[in-house]
Amino acid sequence: MLRRRDQLAGTSPEPCTRLHEEEAKADTERVVSTASVRTDRPARYGKQLVSHLGRRATGEWDDDSAAGRIDFDGGGRVEPSCGEGVLDLRLETAADGQARLEDVVGRHLVRFGARDGLLVEWTRGDGTRGTAQRGGTPP
Repeated sequence: MLRRRDQLAGTSPEPCTRLHEEEAKADTERVVSTASVRTDRPARYGKQLVSHLGRRATGEWDDDSAAGRIDFDGGGRVEPSCGEGVLDLRLETAADGQARLEDVVGRHLVRFGARDGLLVEWTRGDGTRGTAQRGGTPP
């Protein structure tokens, strides 16, 4: 019906439709952040992060592959995986929730590793610096 009125008035709904499509795309645009957290116990912290955040989200950890995932209700996802002396984190979410999710994940991780003085420094998919969370100083 909108199209018919526009056609009768001699205007096209095209610009309005494109505007709404661009707004919808901006609302659902997915962005990525990564962080590599140095620690002597990456599997312990990865598993603890999934277990803790999984209480309010959906999470799973695989001991054999030393990797997991956390799916948040708002559509964000975090994938922790372990390397030699490092816990790698990959975060994917809507652009407007990127800083918040970086902060939530980072704050929980540094709290778990307060004695080890963990440092979480996020790098955005476009190469810019994201947020940073720092734990206590190791003994």
